[in-house]
Amino acid sequence: LPHRFTTCLLAFEDRRFWRHPGFDPLALGRAALQNLRAGQVVSGGSTLTMQVIRLSRKPRSRSFWQKLYEIVLATRLELSRSKEEILRLYAGHAPFGGNVVGLEAASWRYFGKPPQLLSWAEAATLAVLPNQPGLIHPGRNRRLLLQKRNRLLRRLLRDHQLDSTSFRLALEEPLPSRPHPLPRLAPHLLERFAQSVTRQRRFRSTLDGNLQQAALELAERHERRLKANQIHNLAFVVLDLSSGEVLAYVGNAPHAGDEHQGWVDVVRAPRSSGSILKPFLFARALDAGLILPPSLLPDVPSDLSGFHPENFHESFDGAVPAERALIRSLNVPFVHLLRDYGLERFHRDLKRLGFASLRFPARHYGLTLVLGGGEVTLWELAGAYGHLGRELLRYHEAPQDFRPGPLLAPRVLLSPSGESENDETRSTLPPVISPAAAWQTLKTLEKLERPDEARHWELFPSSRKISWKTGTSFGFRDAWAVGLTPRYLVAVWVGNADGEGRPGLVGVRAAAPLLFDLFGLLPADDGAGFPPPWDAMHPRPVCALSGYLPTSHCPVDTLWVAPAASRVPACPYHSEILLDESGHFRVFAQCYPQEKTRKESWFILPPLMAWYYRALHPGYRPLPPLFESCRDAPGDEEAPPMS
Repeated sequence: LPHRFTTCLLAFEDRRFWRHPGFDPLALGRAALQNLRAGQVVSGGSTLTMQVIRLSRKPRSRSFWQKLYEIVLATRLELSRSKEEILRLYAGHAPFGGNVVGLEAASWRYFGKPPQLLSWAEAATLAVLPNQPGLIHPGRNRRLLLQKRNRLLRRLLRDHQLDSTSFRLALEEPLPSRPHPLPRLAPHLLERFAQSVTRQRRFRSTLDGNLQQAALELAERHERRLKANQIHNLAFVVLDLSSGEVLAYVGNAPHAGDEHQGWVDVVRAPRSSGSILKPFLFARALDAGLILPPSLLPDVPSDLSGFHPENFHESFDGAVPAERALIRSLNVPFVHLLRDYGLERFHRDLKRLGFASLRFPARHYGLTLVLGGGEVTLWELAGAYGHLGRELLRYHEAPQDFRPGPLLAPRVLLSPSGESENDETRSTLPPVISPAAAWQTLKTLEKLERPDEARHWELFPSSRKISWKTGTSFGFRDAWAVGLTPRYLVAVWVGNADGEGRPGLVGVRAAAPLLFDLFGLLPADDGAGFPPPWDAMHPRPVCALSGYLPTSHCPVDTLWVAPAASRVPACPYHSEILLDESGHFRVFAQCYPQEKTRKESWFILPPLMAWYYRALHPGYRPLPPLFESCRDAPGDEEAPPMS
């Protein structure tokens, strides 16, 4: 409790509080004498401990036997609790007038500040109020309240608790004129607590008060920016990555109001995921040995059982490295990757990562699951992305003894002992994403180009590496952005709670600016990003052009890879061809003198992939034309089939 309030309270209510055993014989004797002289009850002689007992019981008649019973209970309370605990119990439950209960609420209600910032005059005002709570009403007994406050200040001066200068300044302070609105730093979170925890009126959260206030002010600024495009809602959470504790929680735009469903806690509301789930497919495909980060994926017009996926910019690359497909969030390559990995398998992985909002079977979503065909919540996203980073942190704590850990849902509720606890239960099996796959995924996400406001971030010494990803749902209804460093995770949603789409409502333009501004509120770190798990990887040769395991015909690079890389397919695009002696024509053994042929390795894409690929890669060499005498001769296939 604040020193000023405690000093004022004890001087007014219970001057021998630190010495008595729960009741004060001197105070009781004085009260009895006053009551006899007045012929009625004018003083009770109750200590603060006895008042705590009275506050905890239903209103009783003021009789000798009730007073005696309170003395017995107060003595028991003194034996079971410390003096400091008893003071906190009183301050937390005392009435301060106008249905205001507790010091914290009274301080905000009457003075618009936390109790720690109260002046001597303000602390004295609150100290005398529980004795007569009705004095606080504007226009009613104001002079009496002022007299009681000033009398207490004079007592503090006489007892040398207050110096003369502070005393004179305190006397000049006016009484509070009208109540301040109570602070609403996290109304949606409070409502969730009230609904999920029974028989409890006071909750302790993991929120950082200063960060929450700054985050709310930031939300107000971005709310004004978004309203220009008739986008009325936003939500975000900020987490400590290591512990999973929530440091800031904004469930909706501060001024959305009922007109725009401002009462909805969007942090917990299922919304279309857009592309925000692609990193999990990328990581699981690495662990499955399907791809390496540079492995080429097809990016061409496709007909997959009647489903025709398209990229956001409605263009095709022909073939694109998997890591570039993730950086650019290309849809077509990831649909092909999901088909190869397995829809049921990926759906099961997402459930194990905590995406409980995916309530339907995999076939309900189809291959659109990785593009936004399913609904997830911001809370679930924070937990799943947090798992990626947290597994890396756990690995570096004990590389030799590392075992995959369980999914740790975000934590926001503190138990009475001060330990953070989940406000929900989880029955999912532990998700398995290896440290190597997690690091390769997060390292890839570091390379995304930041929005205009955050470009050239690496030029500033205070900058930090952030692994981040955006998502945009069908019809421009939802914009997502999630980012994490080794210390923090930020997850953002922007859109309209009623589902109305808006042009320009895309992740990188609507949600990402808020994401990076939130990171700007967080304490600086070394900015180095996630360290590589070297002991979980090994160097391995890969085909320099296709990104698959090399054949004898491939140019070779060396890449640090996970053990699962041994299962990655061999390069399907390099073959050995025969050329004539000029090197300009392709030949076959049966149509050209063998002694004049030349063997050469050639990078051969399927025709459709090659057509789009060549437009973006001028160095791509199509197959040479056939030598005239070989045009009718049977030969090898010109290109491998498209996967």
